[in-house]
Amino acid sequence: MDNKKRVTSHLSGIFYRNISLLEDGMKLVYVFDGVPPELKWKTHEKREGIRDVAKEKYEQAKSGEDIEGMRKYSSQMIRLNEEMIKESKELLEAMGIGVIQAPGEGEAEAAYLARIKKEIYGSASQDYDSLLFGAPNLIRNLTLARRRKTFSGYVEIKPEVIELGRILNLLEINLDQLICLGILVGTDYNPRGIPGIGQKRALQIVKRYNQPVLIFKSVEEQLMGLPEEDKFDWQEIFELFHKPKVKDFAIKFNSIDEEKIKRILVNEHDFSEERVNKQLERLRDIKEKNKQKNLGKWF
Repeated sequence: MDNKKRVTSHLSGIFYRNISLLEDGMKLVYVFDGVPPELKWKTHEKREGIRDVAKEKYEQAKSGEDIEGMRKYSSQMIRLNEEMIKESKELLEAMGIGVIQAPGEGEAEAAYLARIKKEIYGSASQDYDSLLFGAPNLIRNLTLARRRKTFSGYVEIKPEVIELGRILNLLEINLDQLICLGILVGTDYNPRGIPGIGQKRALQIVKRYNQPVLIFKSVEEQLMGLPEEDKFDWQEIFELFHKPKVKDFAIKFNSIDEEKIKRILVNEHDFSEERVNKQLERLRDIKEKNKQKNLGKWF
């Protein structure tokens, strides 16, 4: 937090982790969520419950002077407000990173752009629902810390690429069937899916019945027997994945703006000027390498 007790972890993560990715030669575009479908509010309500539990555990850790516990649970309590989103976008653009405001689900927009634009390799997310939106390549663990602390010590976290085409070929199904499989086991729109149907059985069902209508007709009894709070309209969810609210965007990369970066981090949020300056040196090196790379095209 800064001296005004404002959360700054989102800015810290954006600044330090993205510099490492830029050094690896990546061109990044962040897609921000727009207005979520009404069905998504169930997930939002669930997250609110998680935050309430985290707040309680944070207070317990604080009472016990458990620094590691305080750090862990404080991160689960964070909710991005409009001001945090606005300054996150400003910092990203000042770093030369592309920013897009999705009309609907950010993951749907990212998947759509990756499908229609050859220059986009894939969508980076922890959520497998990205594949149901048709992302050709899903990159997981991209922005996570490279090491994670566990009870037995540290474990290495590596980015992984999941290719949609390869998955469909291996499973011998099409995208519509994959969407149905996802709905059977649970998605962001119906988190609990259908109890008693795991991944293996869901795959058997979609391969046996093939068509969405027949697939869900075969589990009609289980659907009717769901508790009221878990009931869902499979057709509505299928359409949200099949025809999400998306839009084509021209992707823009601004020049690196060191003064703006320092204003946001140092002047407004009390980041160490010395540390920020060291990272800006890395950004300058990235900028210089990109210049030389572009010049090389002419020779």
